[in-house]
Amino acid sequence: ETRRYIPCDTLLLSVGLIPENELTRAAGIPIDPVTNGALVDENCQTGVPGIFACGNVLQVHDLVDYVSEEAERAGKGAVKWIQGQMEGNAPICTQPGNGVRYVLPQMINRRDEDVSLFLRVTQPFDKVKFTVKAGDTVLATAKRLKAAPGEMEKLTIKKELLETITGEITVSLEEV
Repeated sequence: ETRRYIPCDTLLLSVGLIPENELTRAAGIPIDPVTNGALVDENCQTGVPGIFACGNVLQVHDLVDYVSEEAERAGKGAVKWIQGQMEGNAPICTQPGNGVRYVLPQMINRRDEDVSLFLRVTQPFDKVKFTVKAGDTVLATAKRLKAAPGEMEKLTIKKELLETITGEITVSLEEV
């Protein structure tokens, strides 16, 4: 009784809320227990060299723009890998801090390009300031009028700042 006909030439359904990870597990790729997606570096390369993850195999997305950006990053990473250009430094791990549920990528190997971090918060907040730090060094900040778990946040670290970092990177927020 609720069925109805809508004339159209294209139908796009985006309904997945859990990353599709059956193939990821079968390939022996480590899974992030929070996102249920693959652990990746800044190029979307997983813990298995030459395998890249993006889209719902990596994390649940709310904006198609971020899915497209992630796919482009994975594609460029795959090209670098094929061309033998994936040599990097010792990995820098990224960690969620106060108010942050998770951060992607979970590690950064190369420091020759700006790196975008994607994250979700633990609960709804009004007026927040995000801070990305390595030790006492502030790598990036951003203010938002609100932050919610259902909305992905993006912060970018400039390559000039990454070149000197050797320790862990933490992303946290404070209410302002």
